[in-house]
Amino acid sequence: MTGSPNTVFRSCRAVLPGGERPADVVVQGGRITSVLPHGAGEGEVLDLGGLALLPGLVDTHVHVNEPGRTEWEGFATATRAAAAGGVTTVVDMPLNSLPPTTTMAGLEAKQKAAAGQTFVDVGLWGGAVPGNTADLEPLHRAGVFGFKSFLAPSGVDEFPHLTAAQLEEAMLELSRLGALSIIHAEDPAVLDAAPHRAGPHYADFLASRPDDAEATAVATLLETAARTGTRVHILHVSSAAVLPLLRRARAEGVRVTAETCPHYLTLAAEGVPDGDTAFKCCPPIRDESNREQLWQALADGEFAAVVSDHSPSTPDLKHLPRHGGSGDFAAAWGGIASLQLGLPAVWTEARRRGFALADVVRWMSSGPAGLAGLSAKGAIAPGMDADLVAFDPDAEFTVEPEGLHHRNPVTPYAGRALTGAVRTTWLRGRVVDLAPDAEPTGRLIARGEA
Repeated sequence: MTGSPNTVFRSCRAVLPGGERPADVVVQGGRITSVLPHGAGEGEVLDLGGLALLPGLVDTHVHVNEPGRTEWEGFATATRAAAAGGVTTVVDMPLNSLPPTTTMAGLEAKQKAAAGQTFVDVGLWGGAVPGNTADLEPLHRAGVFGFKSFLAPSGVDEFPHLTAAQLEEAMLELSRLGALSIIHAEDPAVLDAAPHRAGPHYADFLASRPDDAEATAVATLLETAARTGTRVHILHVSSAAVLPLLRRARAEGVRVTAETCPHYLTLAAEGVPDGDTAFKCCPPIRDESNREQLWQALADGEFAAVVSDHSPSTPDLKHLPRHGGSGDFAAAWGGIASLQLGLPAVWTEARRRGFALADVVRWMSSGPAGLAGLSAKGAIAPGMDADLVAFDPDAEFTVEPEGLHHRNPVTPYAGRALTGAVRTTWLRGRVVDLAPDAEPTGRLIARGEA
């Protein structure tokens, strides 16, 4: 299936901004020109029958790690995985690559590494770290989508966290620039005071990253945002303890949004096997009661997006027993690899709870597109990029890590039965070809370009 100068994508289940209905989506020159009643379009017809037609997903929280740590992940492998999972746009995080995207030199190194390698469109976040306040304006002018900071150690020395005073300095500058501040919110003092016990027991790791670490950091962040007027976005919310703080801040006029991730919505601490460090991430997967509260917040519209926080590493850094490791949660790298699986994972759980495909599209496509200001992404509507996905919502499969496209075959979803399969992904009306010798057709995009 390939696009043409006038291609009609026909589906009995097109997920449109107004909901799901039969429709013909007409595409010319890589853009959607019209959305017509089912059967009314003229041109080369691609009839999807009962497959759902979704807008391509937008994942604004992906750690590609190239250059510098390409053995963990790289642009070619990450974007193949994205396309296989129905994701047509990713925005790459500024850390875990060497150099990090905290200077113009770091940005240029990232752009050079990505050029010609991406199977989907890729944007870049910048980083706000101690001592780089003067770098923020040049990076903003160069088109990064915003600036990530940590309030606790990031796990890599080249991307240090901000103190409260440094956070205020950075946010004052970002407010002046009109830039978005995105924050990993855990409080280092709370983390330091928590019990730390090495070993294979997930309960011990969970105790080392308590709910209060998130809540305390978010409270500090929201107070700073209120003083500085900065637009802030809280990354990967895992703890329901954060939710009342967000509600109160919004009621007081603070410009704050938040996201959560598939693993917090589909996995629970009670189901993590001892020693299975594929489940380790920071902040951590919490208990079933907490997960239920996250779902309720999602239903109530309290999250702007559901995004992967795809943060893979080599198997040795995960210390997995099946790869000869110790299974020590304290020693393992913290990160979930799920870029290819986010859509079926979320859909499996969402459908069970009575949600519709239109809800999943709002959480994983239009929501993150709006967060990043991607005005041509995230919806099936005239004038939008023809980034489309043929999705079988009833297909069932078991996750086999060796069949995933990300670089290292490690995922907590291994062996898990999921519902919903991506059949074809189109980028600007053209099939994303994932054959070994396929030519990448993705673009690097900057803030305001798409």
